[in-house]
Amino acid sequence: MTVIAIDGTAASGKGTLARRLAAAYGFDHLDTGLLYRAVGVAVLRAGGDPDDPIAGLAAVLALDPATLGDPDLRGDAAAQAASRVSAIPGVRTALLEFQRRFAEHAPGAVLDGRDIGTVICPDAPAKIFVTATLETRAARRWKELQARGHQSIYDEVLDDLRQRDERDRRRAVAPLVPASDAFLLDTSQLTADQVFDQALAYVSRRIGPPRDAV
Repeated sequence: MTVIAIDGTAASGKGTLARRLAAAYGFDHLDTGLLYRAVGVAVLRAGGDPDDPIAGLAAVLALDPATLGDPDLRGDAAAQAASRVSAIPGVRTALLEFQRRFAEHAPGAVLDGRDIGTVICPDAPAKIFVTATLETRAARRWKELQARGHQSIYDEVLDDLRQRDERDRRRAVAPLVPASDAFLLDTSQLTADQVFDQALAYVSRRIGPPRDAV
C-alpha cells in the first residue's frame, strides 16, 4: 500500500490539498483532525473537560467512525476541543492504531494531520509539510467562518490560531514538526491550484504520476 502523508499548521490548506491528491490518485482520504474533533465534541456533549485525560480516553473508546460526518465537527468549538484533547498522550496513543489501519487501505491512502509523517506513517514514501504565515491563515479561517454564517472577529481568530500553534508545537507527545524528509510547502502566496501543482510534482517524483496522467 502507498501512503501520502500530509502534515501542517491549522488553516494552511493541507485538508484541501489532501482531498485533491486523494482524488487524483484514487486513494482513500482521512482527515485525522476529525478523529480528535469527534473525541473533543463527545467530551463536551458529556459535560466533560477536554483537558481531562479520563474523559478523553472514555470518548475514544466510544468513538464511532460513522460520526466523522457530523457537521458539528467543522465548528470552532470542535476545533478548540480537538486542540486540547490532542495534547493528551493517552488519547493520541489510543487513536494511533485506527489511523495506521486506515493507512493500509488499497490501493493507497492520503492522511492529513499533525504527526502523520513523523509518528503515524514514518515510512510513507511521500511526505508534505504545509504551512503559511499566521496572518494568512487567520485571514483564511476568518473568511471561511464568515462564509458559513459565523460572526467572528479577525483578531480573535488570529489569537485562537496562535494559541493552537503553541499547543501543537509544545505538547509532550508528537509535537507539530516537519518530518526530516518532508517536502516543505509554504502556501502563503500561492493559490489552491499552485499548491496542488507543486505538491503533485513532488508526489509524482516519489510514487509516480496518477494513472490518468501517465
